[in-house]
Amino acid sequence: MTHHPLLRTAPLPRETTSSLICRIAGGYGMEAKALRSYWQWRNYPPGHDGGGARADAEVLLNTPGQQLLASLCGVEEDVLARALPSWGQEDSKLSSGKDGVPAAAWRTGGAVVGPVAFGCRLCAARRTGTVLRVVRYVPRWERVCVRHRRWLLDADADQPLEYLDVRDLPGVVTAQRRWAGVALRAVRAGTEPERVFALAQAVVVRWWEQALQWERETIWPRRLHQVADGDAGGDLDRWRIVGRDAVVFPEVVAVADALLDPAMAQLAWRASGGTRPRVRGGDDPFCHRLGERVDPGTGWGR
Repeated sequence: MTHHPLLRTAPLPRETTSSLICRIAGGYGMEAKALRSYWQWRNYPPGHDGGGARADAEVLLNTPGQQLLASLCGVEEDVLARALPSWGQEDSKLSSGKDGVPAAAWRTGGAVVGPVAFGCRLCAARRTGTVLRVVRYVPRWERVCVRHRRWLLDADADQPLEYLDVRDLPGVVTAQRRWAGVALRAVRAGTEPERVFALAQAVVVRWWEQALQWERETIWPRRLHQVADGDAGGDLDRWRIVGRDAVVFPEVVAVADALLDPAMAQLAWRASGGTRPRVRGGDDPFCHRLGERVDPGTGWGR
């Protein structure tokens, strides 16, 4: 069956196939469910434990299913293959069934490629001319829309927000710009940037857990209230979860930068007496220097 689209719907970089299908349907004024009926589905869409569809739901297509999608959106298959990370991913459910029949299978995006986040609707509108939800594969170190000052949230959580407003947190935007240089230094040092980020995030998240009572901290509580539209007090436990990654992002980037500094590596080696890494105390010079580099006013040298 050949389809001749009236509208061309181009994929956005690293978009989920499910997101693209929803945008195609929206362009024609259709419900996504109606458009999805063009494929034979091998399973049911993933949902949250409490019910409701998952925003990070992903679609895998067999070859006829890919051809159908290309026809519906008016985009060549090679373009779709470059833009959609799930393109070409195999699934045993798609190997059965009638040959030549467009078929599809549901998965969760995290199980197919990696972390999934909401896209910036304002950026998508500039490129497509329509204000529709976009879901993309985005690593955790690329969650700031620098143009619109938004922190893009994970799409796998069962909560209604797509982003946090960080216009009043210039340090978060600065950290996003700074990360590019940190990642480049990691590559030059022969280290994968994602490993450096993961280690730095683990360190800072540990600080976050130790600071939950806010007895000594002043900067993180202030940031948390700002991303919560000025007051997180009414639902503090929820905002500590939703806002954490945005709030601590400047410190994560600062720690990652410090971990790549040869002088810091030497300091850590000397502090351990040239032995294997060990648990560090508050009087450790490495911890003290790390705290100074992250922010001298926070008292995080621990």
